[in-house]
Amino acid sequence: MGLFLFIIGVIGWHVGMYGMFRKAGLEPWKALIPLYNTWLIVEKCKIRKYWFWLQLIPIAGQFITIWITIIFVMHFKRVTVIDHAATVFLPFLYFPYLGFSAKEKWYGEDVLKHYHKPASREWIDAGVFAIVAATIIRTFVFEAYVIPTGSMEKTLLINDFLFVNKMSYGARIPQTPLSFPFVHNTMPFSKTTTSYIKSVQLAYKRLPAFTEVKRNDVVVFNFPAGDTIINLPEYGSARPYYDELRFTYKGDREALNANFPVIVHPMDKTDNYIKRCVAVGGDVVQVKNGSLFINQAPAFVPPGSQTEYAVETDGAGLTNEFLADELGIDLENGSDQIRTSDKAGTIVLNLTKEGVEKVQKQPHVKSVLPYSDNQIGLTFPNDEINFPWTVDNYGPLTIPKKGDVLAITPQTIALYRRLIITYENNTLEEVNGKYILNGKETTTYTTKYNYYWMMGDNRHRSQDSRYWGLVPETHVVGKASLIWFSWENGPRWKRLFNAIK
Repeated sequence: MGLFLFIIGVIGWHVGMYGMFRKAGLEPWKALIPLYNTWLIVEKCKIRKYWFWLQLIPIAGQFITIWITIIFVMHFKRVTVIDHAATVFLPFLYFPYLGFSAKEKWYGEDVLKHYHKPASREWIDAGVFAIVAATIIRTFVFEAYVIPTGSMEKTLLINDFLFVNKMSYGARIPQTPLSFPFVHNTMPFSKTTTSYIKSVQLAYKRLPAFTEVKRNDVVVFNFPAGDTIINLPEYGSARPYYDELRFTYKGDREALNANFPVIVHPMDKTDNYIKRCVAVGGDVVQVKNGSLFINQAPAFVPPGSQTEYAVETDGAGLTNEFLADELGIDLENGSDQIRTSDKAGTIVLNLTKEGVEKVQKQPHVKSVLPYSDNQIGLTFPNDEINFPWTVDNYGPLTIPKKGDVLAITPQTIALYRRLIITYENNTLEEVNGKYILNGKETTTYTTKYNYYWMMGDNRHRSQDSRYWGLVPETHVVGKASLIWFSWENGPRWKRLFNAIK
């Protein structure tokens, strides 16, 4: 349906231009030649020639082309807001009317000599320009982002306001171009009403990049497992659809869909996540007893990162004053940074490296050891037989990169099924123990994209790649660059304008 409307729109646009060219004294057949037709409009309307070349800029140039056509329409003595709105939103109907209606004629540049915009029109034009400019900046240069959860603490805090640099890795051409401006995937003041029209979808393209995603970059990306969500405020990406499908409904998709409102987001409209890229394509990632290793070497530990430690005391424990004043643990508000343990005299604290050193110095503390979660069955790729991993003992896993040849076997298929089908848009079937890729039997698959492994600095409070797997390059939004504001019962002045490391 979307393709049909697009074809109708293109035909209507060119048919209308054919008639308008004829009335303007131009050879009408030249209206059918892309780009050359706008060159002739620029010449006819005496627009400065550099505007023609500026329209070749990706995306932004489309707005310039629209402006050129508005100038052309104005020479037909059509200068009202309604006329210009019709030019922008209904050209496939409006242009044929101007081109073939006996009531309409070409007046030329003389009509504009006597035209003066009213004050209201000046305000409207200024507002439209501001919206267009802001949309271009937000889409291709940088975007504001606010930290919603504690998964990156203490590197980033809840209600840190960031600038995300989209030029670093190359800005993406919007896959879903028809959407409400300045919002992501839901309408203002609503958590369930989508803000976009997905009948028109563009292929994945990215503008030239300044750099590639590097190990240890803090990256904003579209949540890979957020393509399908339960469209209720308490679910969404906080309680992913696939977790409900796996753990609650035991794979019964039909029953889950019958009980909940379910929507499928386009890739670029899934929720934005922010994590640290701990491994890139070709790296081997492994977690041993809560410690991360990349390529068999201990990984970089961010100064503000947190993880859980089992703190054994002689029974006296730690004072509430120490917990509050030195560790920032607010017991009165039910802090999740502390919990009890099955072992007598032991509590589990979520601590930074600095916090560990403070706890070790306390007189009643006997030991402070990393805490490991040994529950199997919660982690990607959700295959307990071949991959009996936990969040604290995970891997080793090699991260795919573009051009890798992956072995497709019953032992590896869980790792790569979603990559092949969802991220790289193939069909894959299993028939009598054999794998049929796009209609042909195969035992291997060659990747189209680079992949990354994302983890939160707050390791035991982070829903990250250990739970839902790989992040393809198609989902990368940009690099988190700067904290421009921060708030907790008032501004956190010391965090303002801090670079993100």
